Amino acid sequence: MRWIVRKTVLSVITLFCAVTITFFLYRVIPGNPVDLMINYYLSLGYSYEEALSRVLMMVPFVPTAPLHEQYVDFLKGVLRGDLGYSFTLAQPITRILGYAIPWTVFSVSISLVISFLLGIMMGMYIAYKRGSLLDKIISFYSSITTAMPQNILGFFLIWSLAIQLGWFPKELGPYGPRVDPSKFNLEFITSVLRHAALPILTYVLTSMGSWILMMKSSTISVLGEYYVTAAEARGLKDRRIVTTYVGRNAVLPLFTRFAISLGFMFGGALLIENLFLYPGIGRYLTIGISMRDYPLVTGCFLITSVATVLGNLLADLLYSRLDPRIRFE
Repeated sequence: MRWIVRKTVLSVITLFCAVTITFFLYRVIPGNPVDLMINYYLSLGYSYEEALSRVLMMVPFVPTAPLHEQYVDFLKGVLRGDLGYSFTLAQPITRILGYAIPWTVFSVSISLVISFLLGIMMGMYIAYKRGSLLDKIISFYSSITTAMPQNILGFFLIWSLAIQLGWFPKELGPYGPRVDPSKFNLEFITSVLRHAALPILTYVLTSMGSWILMMKSSTISVLGEYYVTAAEARGLKDRRIVTTYVGRNAVLPLFTRFAISLGFMFGGALLIENLFLYPGIGRYLTIGISMRDYPLVTGCFLITSVATVLGNLLADLLYSRLDPRIRFE
């Protein structure tokens, strides 16, 4: 119990430090949203005075105020459940995040689970077949896709599967333009699934390689352990050795990263969501960064930080259940 309390306190401190660093780091960058928006209105032909008056009516805070005052106001708002107001999208941050999180969780969670399961199965398989032609092909694929930016593969999938073959919708976004999202019917569900297929496929193909390589390395390491050799000498069935002795122990190092990835899931997939115009956290984070929308960026990072810290805490708490060699006092 004392270990859980210490770990929880450490997680809270980590979260506080992450949010604080994010808050100050983004605001010390030269420039502010007021200057950016004034330049935008000046490019439309407004005078400086007209542009300044319009911007001051839109920006709900004073970006030139001392940073410590902005920070105190931010903390007070977080404690009240108020993350601020996005002057770019003219909406409260909580409303934006409430709309974006379900889309991100829907697409990224499915992608993450599929890539993880395929990765551990293929990684274990090529570990047993190491040195074979299949091992070389899969390892080469994993190395290429791990280093490849996700939007490059996404462009190719859109061009080949959507435009050339017509297997998937050509329209970008979470659903078709003629679908009414207020009606949760079969047409809406079908449209959502068809539009989510390519983003999910892109995520799976580009992230599966890292799971394959890690599982292969972990499996090869476990195969050299004495308890595996002893199990083989006892004449146990290969299936039992693979599942009980090799697979269970080989997947343990990957479990922590998977739990942390569940937390990062709330940060969205920046390149994929922007490429497919998917309204997730990553899409809105990009908008906030490009427009210097401080409240929007801080709100997105806050959600990501909370989810990541909780994922790491959950992994630590459940690790002893998966590995009997670890016990918490």
